[in-house]
Amino acid sequence: MTEINCQVIIVDKTISEKIFSEKSGKETSAGDIVIARVDRIGLQDGTSPLAIRQMIKMGLNKFEGAEKTIFFIDHASPSPRKELSNDHKFIRDFAKKIGAGISDVGNGIFHQRMAESFVKPGDLVVGADSHTCTYGALGAFSTGMGSTDVAIAIMLGKTWFRVPETIRVEVNGTLPNGVFPKDVMLAIVREIRSDGATYKALEFVGDAIDNMSMDGRLTLCNMAIETGAKAGIVPSDHVTKKFLAEMGRPEDFKEIRADEGAEYEWELNLDVSDLPPLVAKPHEVDNVVAVEKVEGTHVDQVFIGTCTNGRLSDIEIAAEILKGQKVHPETRLIVNPASKQTYLQAMKKGFIEIIMEAGGVVNPPGCGPCVGIHQGVLGDEEVCISTQNRNFKGRMGNPNSYIYLASPATCAASAIKGEITDPRGFLK
Repeated sequence: MTEINCQVIIVDKTISEKIFSEKSGKETSAGDIVIARVDRIGLQDGTSPLAIRQMIKMGLNKFEGAEKTIFFIDHASPSPRKELSNDHKFIRDFAKKIGAGISDVGNGIFHQRMAESFVKPGDLVVGADSHTCTYGALGAFSTGMGSTDVAIAIMLGKTWFRVPETIRVEVNGTLPNGVFPKDVMLAIVREIRSDGATYKALEFVGDAIDNMSMDGRLTLCNMAIETGAKAGIVPSDHVTKKFLAEMGRPEDFKEIRADEGAEYEWELNLDVSDLPPLVAKPHEVDNVVAVEKVEGTHVDQVFIGTCTNGRLSDIEIAAEILKGQKVHPETRLIVNPASKQTYLQAMKKGFIEIIMEAGGVVNPPGCGPCVGIHQGVLGDEEVCISTQNRNFKGRMGNPNSYIYLASPATCAASAIKGEITDPRGFLK
């Protein structure tokens, strides 16, 4: 009898390849088409009605992914119009019917809530919103999809994917005073450009990432889509473990990182030791310059919040700059905490009081002005500097306005001066 030796070849994998291998039940590599079970599904009030109508139209009465699904009412929250109020009612009724979760008015933004309460390392997450990539900060593969694709995931509990190639983004160095994770991500977007990573995964590594808080990592992964990427991912580590423990979910931690010999499509290396505060000029996210290039530009409105920079550390740095100061009389300052939890923490620490005493307006948790529906729509020819992730024409409700993107520190300093301002003069 001839003895046959079967040698198993183990191929080193990226984080994306590891997650898709586990969720599809077979070894996968970049470029493979797989059907994979999803762990979490999210939709917001702008995308939910279409997904629900598609499910009704398809006529299937089983919803295998219902228990994994959460509907978030955050974009128009509270509702500014009867049409949107009817959409909210439609969403609530459907969620109750199929046994899905609902995060209602006042609980906060989809992406912040998912990070706080639902997503864990190694998860595969889909959402009917492009910034679903945010939770890659926890070591998950999370990506936005169209409403119909998400409807299929709700009905079947799984969906198809093409496993993306990965770009390794190594960030080293110590952030200088006045420079924050938002500046780091703007620098990355400037290098990769708005379409340089289309349908790729960005894997963030390096000592600057190791030393970055979860809030900062969430900012990086949130804006991965601004390079065209399918996902942004950070290996899970001690920072992830600490965050999950603070959220009351220590049991959700597991370590996940790429194998040492994993293959990447290409690598970007960035040293942030000498990085200045950055600003993205209208009307493109990759139109990035040092703050000094646009310093002195008058601003009518300053917005601090969103799923990019509405977290506690963002509000804290804004409060530090605003303490004892006044918002310029020709400038409006609007602040939106990203979640109810963030809002309560900011209140307890006195940050909300500082902002309001300085002349700022604090909106309820939610997306607010970022999506241009309510709570801060811009007038013709008005200029806003904002912590959000996009500055396209019309993003804040008026195509005849101008949006600059920057860190919470740069935005807070600009609110005081009434013009785009380098924050380093306001920080110890």
